[in-house]
Amino acid sequence: MIRFENVTKVYDQKAQPALDSINLEIDRGEFAFLVGASGSGKSTFLRLVLKEDRASSGAVYVAGQNVANISSWRVPRLRRGIGVVFQDFRLLPQKTVFANVAFAMQVIGKSRSVIRDTVPEVLKTVGLEGKENRLPHELSGGEQQRVAIARAVVNKPGILLADEPTGNLDPTTSMGIMGVLDKINQNGTTVVMATHDDDIVNEMRKRVVELQNGVVIRDEARALYTSMIPVVGQSRRLRDASGRDEPPTVAPPAVAPPVVPPRADRRAGSRAELRTAEEGQA
Repeated sequence: MIRFENVTKVYDQKAQPALDSINLEIDRGEFAFLVGASGSGKSTFLRLVLKEDRASSGAVYVAGQNVANISSWRVPRLRRGIGVVFQDFRLLPQKTVFANVAFAMQVIGKSRSVIRDTVPEVLKTVGLEGKENRLPHELSGGEQQRVAIARAVVNKPGILLADEPTGNLDPTTSMGIMGVLDKINQNGTTVVMATHDDDIVNEMRKRVVELQNGVVIRDEARALYTSMIPVVGQSRRLRDASGRDEPPTVAPPAVAPPVVPPRADRRAGSRAELRTAEEGQA
């Protein structure tokens, strides 16, 4: 569904690449977290999938297409197959919940009857049944994010990209949002979510791809935010003064100290000999 082949993205030739030789594949129907510190390359990864940026080298494939070969007039078609959820909701403030979700269908030419039938179903999926006529300012932050998710998936995209979707929410509300995303994933949508929320990642136990300075340093299935797998089998090598590798230093085997028998009581032996001599004189 998404494949990066030796992808590098450089914004400034004098700076470190935002992404550096990335090789990664996310299959259809997967749920994957992108984790890492700010500036590690998470948002750049998502922008390349959307073709908001172009890779400096390598190839990015989305739904089997090399995005570099997609002409500018066909980019909207690519993006119709990708839903996007942001940290800051980006709702239309003067439009109702229904109208915000319907807008995503109107821009691609869906009929009124299809919109009328589809929007209530999607709002029910995200837990907003009965709130179709509310305005964004009448909703909580978590409810606004649910509207944003509904808008992102109402056209049934194959891929959903979520860029820090819980960044402005409290922990309880965040877990509710994750329940919605998990439900969408279970219905067949590929979900890729960039986050720095370790509690969410640890609770969900999905695939975790960790980026550091633009490089993938970890890719684990059903993983925690921080890897629990120790690095084993690596020998540390030293360098001598000439810069040559020296073999690993091996400590000599421990040798048990020799067993020393207890020393005889010399005084006790002397007394016994004295008594024997005295008895012989008697």
